[in-house]
Amino acid sequence: MRLRIDLAYDGTDFRGWARQPNLRTVQGTLEAAIARILGGDPRLVVAGRTDAGVHASAQVAHLDLTEGQERRLLSGRRPEPAALAGRINGVLGPYPDVAVHRVDVAPEGFDARFSAVWRRYAYRVADRVTGYDPLERGRTTWVAAELDVDAMDAAARSLRGLHDFAAYCKPREEATTIRTLLEYGWHRDASGILIASVKADAFCHSMVRALVGACVAVGEGRIEIGRVAEIRDELERTNEVKVLAARGLTLTEVGYPADDLLAARAEQTRARRELGSPDE
Repeated sequence: MRLRIDLAYDGTDFRGWARQPNLRTVQGTLEAAIARILGGDPRLVVAGRTDAGVHASAQVAHLDLTEGQERRLLSGRRPEPAALAGRINGVLGPYPDVAVHRVDVAPEGFDARFSAVWRRYAYRVADRVTGYDPLERGRTTWVAAELDVDAMDAAARSLRGLHDFAAYCKPREEATTIRTLLEYGWHRDASGILIASVKADAFCHSMVRALVGACVAVGEGRIEIGRVAEIRDELERTNEVKVLAARGLTLTEVGYPADDLLAARAEQTRARRELGSPDE
Protein backbone atom coordinates (compact mmCIF):
# COMPACT_ATOMS: atom_id res chain seq x y z
CA MET A 1 0.00 0.00 0.00
CA ARG A 2 1.29 3.46 -0.93
CA LEU A 3 0.01 6.41 1.09
CA ARG A 4 -0.13 10.06 0.09
CA ILE A 5 0.64 12.38 3.00
CA ASP A 6 -0.15 16.12 2.91
CA LEU A 7 1.67 18.16 5.55
CA ALA A 8 2.95 21.55 6.65
CA TYR A 9 5.87 22.75 8.75
CA ASP A 10 7.66 25.74 10.16
CA GLY A 11 11.23 25.17 8.99
CA THR A 12 12.89 27.49 11.51
CA ASP A 13 14.26 24.81 13.81
CA PHE A 14 14.76 22.08 11.21
CA ARG A 15 17.96 21.42 9.28
CA GLY A 16 15.93 20.99 6.13
CA TRP A 17 13.70 18.18 4.93
CA ALA A 18 16.13 15.31 4.36
CA ARG A 19 17.07 12.92 7.15
CA GLN A 20 20.63 13.54 8.43
CA PRO A 21 22.50 11.77 11.23
CA ASN A 22 22.32 13.61 14.58
CA LEU A 23 20.37 16.54 13.10
CA ARG A 24 16.71 17.44 13.50
CA THR A 25 14.99 17.33 10.11
CA VAL A 26 11.37 17.21 8.95
CA GLN A 27 11.77 13.79 7.36
CA GLY A 28 13.51 12.34 10.41
CA THR A 29 10.89 13.74 12.79
CA LEU A 30 7.95 12.38 10.79
CA GLU A 31 9.53 9.00 10.16
CA ALA A 32 10.23 8.58 13.86
CA ALA A 33 6.57 9.37 14.65
CA ILE A 34 5.31 6.93 12.01
CA ALA A 35 7.67 4.22 13.28
CA ARG A 36 6.16 4.54 16.78
CA ILE A 37 2.73 3.85 15.29
CA LEU A 38 3.44 1.30 12.55
CA GLY A 39 6.89 -0.03 13.45
CA GLY A 40 9.63 -0.80 10.96
CA ASP A 41 11.80 1.79 9.25
CA PRO A 42 9.45 4.04 7.26
CA ARG A 43 10.98 6.12 4.47
CA LEU A 44 9.16 9.11 3.03
CA VAL A 45 9.55 10.41 -0.52
CA VAL A 46 8.78 14.12 -0.82
CA ALA A 47 7.64 16.44 -3.62
CA GLY A 48 10.27 19.10 -2.83
CA ARG A 49 13.28 18.72 -0.55
CA THR A 50 13.39 22.06 1.23
CA ASP A 51 16.57 23.54 2.71
CA ALA A 52 17.24 24.41 6.34
CA GLY A 53 14.89 27.17 7.49
CA VAL A 54 12.45 26.90 4.57
CA HIS A 55 8.77 26.43 5.43
CA ALA A 56 5.93 24.52 3.77
CA SER A 57 2.18 25.07 3.94
CA ALA A 58 1.34 22.35 1.39
CA GLN A 59 4.11 19.77 1.15
CA VAL A 60 3.33 16.31 -0.29
CA ALA A 61 5.03 13.00 0.47
CA HIS A 62 4.38 9.33 -0.11
CA LEU A 63 5.08 6.28 2.01
CA ASP A 64 5.22 2.64 0.92
CA LEU A 65 4.06 0.32 3.70
CA THR A 66 5.51 -3.10 4.35
CA GLU A 67 3.06 -5.95 4.90
CA GLY A 68 3.66 -5.69 8.64
CA GLN A 69 3.04 -1.95 8.69
CA GLU A 70 -0.13 -2.37 6.65
CA ARG A 71 -1.45 -4.98 9.10
CA ARG A 72 -0.78 -2.65 12.03
CA LEU A 73 -2.48 0.24 10.25
CA LEU A 74 -5.61 -1.76 9.42
CA SER A 75 -5.91 -3.56 12.74
CA GLY A 76 -6.24 -0.49 14.95
CA ARG A 77 -9.38 0.96 16.49
CA ARG A 78 -9.74 3.18 13.42
CA PRO A 79 -8.51 0.94 10.60
CA GLU A 80 -8.74 3.47 7.77
CA PRO A 81 -5.60 5.20 6.43
CA ALA A 82 -7.16 8.65 6.96
CA ALA A 83 -6.98 8.11 10.72
CA LEU A 84 -3.20 7.91 10.52
CA ALA A 85 -2.97 11.72 10.22
CA GLY A 86 -4.45 12.22 13.69
CA ARG A 87 -2.30 9.47 15.16
CA ILE A 88 0.89 11.03 13.79
CA ASN A 89 -0.10 14.46 15.08
CA GLY A 90 -0.81 12.93 18.47
CA VAL A 91 2.70 11.50 18.63
CA LEU A 92 4.17 14.86 17.58
CA GLY A 93 2.54 16.47 20.61
CA PRO A 94 0.91 19.86 21.27
CA TYR A 95 1.91 22.85 19.13
CA PRO A 96 4.38 20.93 16.92
CA ASP A 97 6.30 22.70 14.15
CA VAL A 98 5.27 19.99 11.69
CA ALA A 99 1.72 18.68 11.21
CA VAL A 100 0.03 16.19 8.90
CA HIS A 101 -3.10 17.54 7.23
CA ARG A 102 -4.34 14.31 5.67
CA VAL A 103 -3.39 10.77 4.69
CA ASP A 104 -4.97 8.92 1.75
CA VAL A 105 -4.32 5.74 -0.19
CA ALA A 106 -2.36 7.01 -3.20
CA PRO A 107 -3.85 6.43 -6.65
CA GLU A 108 -2.16 3.98 -8.97
CA GLY A 109 1.12 5.36 -10.37
CA PHE A 110 1.38 8.23 -7.87
CA ASP A 111 4.89 9.36 -6.93
CA ALA A 112 5.07 12.45 -4.71
CA ARG A 113 8.29 13.62 -6.36
CA PHE A 114 8.24 12.41 -9.94
CA SER A 115 4.52 12.70 -10.68
CA ALA A 116 4.48 16.42 -9.82
CA VAL A 117 4.10 18.74 -12.80
CA TRP A 118 4.90 21.96 -10.92
CA ARG A 119 5.72 23.47 -7.54
CA ARG A 120 4.82 26.92 -6.25
CA TYR A 121 6.72 28.93 -3.64
CA ALA A 122 6.00 32.26 -1.97
CA TYR A 123 8.66 34.59 -0.61
CA ARG A 124 7.89 37.39 1.88
CA VAL A 125 9.92 40.60 2.19
CA ALA A 126 9.37 43.53 4.56
CA ASP A 127 10.95 46.87 3.68
CA ARG A 128 10.85 50.45 4.95
CA VAL A 129 7.29 50.84 3.65
CA THR A 130 6.05 48.26 6.16
CA GLY A 131 8.75 48.49 8.80
CA TYR A 132 10.21 45.58 10.72
CA ASP A 133 7.78 43.39 12.68
CA PRO A 134 9.54 41.07 15.17
CA LEU A 135 6.50 38.80 15.26
CA GLU A 136 7.07 38.02 11.56
CA ARG A 137 10.81 37.42 11.75
CA GLY A 138 10.42 33.64 11.36
CA ARG A 139 8.79 33.85 7.93
CA THR A 140 9.67 37.26 6.50
CA THR A 141 13.01 38.69 5.35
CA TRP A 142 13.80 42.29 6.26
CA VAL A 143 15.39 44.63 3.69
CA ALA A 144 16.43 48.07 4.98
CA ALA A 145 15.32 49.99 1.88
CA GLU A 146 12.13 51.13 0.16
CA LEU A 147 11.71 48.64 -2.67
CA ASP A 148 10.19 49.42 -6.07
CA VAL A 149 7.70 46.57 -6.45
CA ASP A 150 6.77 47.49 -10.02
CA ALA A 151 10.38 47.24 -11.15
CA MET A 152 10.76 43.95 -9.27
CA ASP A 153 7.66 42.54 -10.95
CA ALA A 154 8.89 43.57 -14.41
CA ALA A 155 12.26 41.94 -13.76
CA ALA A 156 10.58 38.75 -12.53
CA ARG A 157 8.40 38.50 -15.62
CA SER A 158 11.46 38.77 -17.87
CA LEU A 159 12.83 35.52 -16.43
CA ARG A 160 9.88 33.32 -17.33
CA GLY A 161 10.10 30.42 -19.76
CA LEU A 162 12.32 27.44 -20.51
CA HIS A 163 15.95 28.34 -19.80
CA ASP A 164 19.17 27.16 -18.27
CA PHE A 165 19.17 28.75 -14.79
CA ALA A 166 22.76 27.82 -13.90
CA ALA A 167 23.45 31.43 -12.88
CA TYR A 168 20.66 31.21 -10.30
CA CYS A 169 21.41 27.74 -8.93
CA LYS A 170 23.93 26.22 -6.58
CA PRO A 171 25.69 23.65 -8.79
CA ARG A 172 25.43 19.94 -8.10
CA GLU A 173 27.51 17.39 -9.95
CA GLU A 174 25.70 15.86 -12.96
CA ALA A 175 22.48 17.75 -12.12
CA THR A 176 20.79 19.74 -14.84
CA THR A 177 19.89 23.40 -14.29
CA ILE A 178 17.37 23.59 -17.14
CA ARG A 179 13.93 24.52 -15.84
CA THR A 180 10.64 25.98 -17.07
CA LEU A 181 9.76 29.01 -14.96
CA LEU A 182 6.00 29.07 -15.44
CA GLU A 183 5.15 32.09 -13.30
CA TYR A 184 7.12 34.70 -11.40
CA GLY A 185 5.74 37.98 -10.14
CA TRP A 186 5.74 40.43 -7.21
CA HIS A 187 3.02 42.37 -5.41
CA ARG A 188 2.34 43.99 -2.05
CA ASP A 189 -0.34 42.41 0.09
CA ALA A 190 -2.92 44.37 2.09
CA SER A 191 -0.39 45.01 4.89
CA GLY A 192 2.30 46.20 2.46
CA ILE A 193 4.51 43.08 2.64
CA LEU A 194 6.13 42.26 -0.69
CA ILE A 195 5.16 38.78 -1.90
CA ALA A 196 6.89 36.85 -4.66
CA SER A 197 4.97 33.99 -6.27
CA VAL A 198 7.24 31.58 -8.13
CA LYS A 199 6.00 28.52 -10.04
CA ALA A 200 8.10 26.10 -12.09
CA ASP A 201 8.09 22.52 -13.26
CA ALA A 202 10.93 21.99 -10.76
CA PHE A 203 13.62 24.02 -9.01
CA CYS A 204 17.33 23.46 -8.66
CA HIS A 205 19.21 24.08 -5.42
CA SER A 206 18.77 27.66 -4.04
CA MET A 207 17.07 28.77 -7.29
CA VAL A 208 14.07 30.54 -5.75
CA ARG A 209 16.12 32.47 -3.20
CA ALA A 210 18.57 33.55 -5.91
CA LEU A 211 15.75 34.69 -8.22
CA VAL A 212 14.28 36.64 -5.32
CA GLY A 213 17.67 38.17 -4.56
CA ALA A 214 18.01 39.36 -8.16
CA CYS A 215 14.66 41.14 -8.07
CA VAL A 216 15.35 42.69 -4.66
CA ALA A 217 18.56 44.11 -6.17
CA VAL A 218 16.38 45.67 -8.89
CA GLY A 219 13.95 47.00 -6.28
CA GLU A 220 16.84 48.64 -4.41
CA GLY A 221 18.11 50.22 -7.65
CA ARG A 222 21.42 48.34 -7.56
CA ILE A 223 20.90 46.68 -10.97
CA GLU A 224 18.68 47.44 -13.96
CA ILE A 225 15.57 45.45 -14.82
CA GLY A 226 17.13 43.96 -17.95
CA ARG A 227 20.21 42.80 -16.07
CA VAL A 228 18.45 39.87 -14.39
CA ALA A 229 17.84 38.13 -17.75
CA GLU A 230 21.38 38.96 -18.87
CA ILE A 231 22.76 37.26 -15.77
CA ARG A 232 20.61 34.19 -16.48
CA ASP A 233 21.88 33.97 -20.06
CA GLU A 234 25.53 34.30 -18.98
CA LEU A 235 25.12 30.94 -17.18
CA GLU A 236 27.56 31.84 -14.40
CA ARG A 237 26.89 32.77 -10.78
CA THR A 238 27.74 36.34 -9.89
CA ASN A 239 28.10 38.39 -6.71
CA GLU A 240 25.62 40.89 -8.22
CA VAL A 241 22.89 38.56 -6.94
CA LYS A 242 22.51 37.69 -3.27
CA VAL A 243 20.82 34.46 -2.27
CA LEU A 244 18.30 35.67 0.31
CA ALA A 245 17.63 34.05 3.67
CA ALA A 246 15.63 30.83 3.92
CA ARG A 247 13.19 32.30 6.48
CA GLY A 248 11.14 34.15 3.86
CA LEU A 249 10.47 31.10 1.68
CA THR A 250 7.44 28.79 1.85
CA LEU A 251 6.40 25.91 -0.41
CA THR A 252 2.72 26.66 -0.95
CA GLU A 253 1.43 24.23 -3.58
CA VAL A 254 2.36 21.14 -5.61
CA GLY A 255 0.50 20.32 -8.82
CA TYR A 256 -0.22 16.82 -10.15
CA PRO A 257 -1.91 15.60 -13.34
CA ALA A 258 -5.10 13.53 -13.52
CA ASP A 259 -4.83 10.11 -11.90
CA ASP A 260 -4.60 8.25 -15.21
CA LEU A 261 -1.52 10.33 -16.14
CA LEU A 262 0.42 9.96 -12.88
CA ALA A 263 2.55 6.98 -13.88
CA ALA A 264 3.44 8.41 -17.29
CA ARG A 265 4.42 11.73 -15.72
CA ALA A 266 6.65 9.97 -13.19
CA GLU A 267 8.43 8.04 -15.94
CA GLN A 268 8.84 11.19 -18.00
CA THR A 269 10.27 13.22 -15.11
CA ARG A 270 12.88 10.61 -14.24
CA ALA A 271 14.54 11.17 -17.60
CA ARG A 272 17.35 13.71 -17.53
CA ARG A 273 16.25 17.16 -18.70
CA GLU A 274 17.72 18.48 -21.91
CA LEU A 275 17.08 21.96 -23.30
CA GLY A 276 14.39 21.62 -25.95
CA SER A 277 13.79 17.92 -25.31
CA PRO A 278 10.22 16.62 -25.65
CA ASP A 279 9.74 16.19 -21.90
CA GLU A 280 10.14 19.92 -21.18
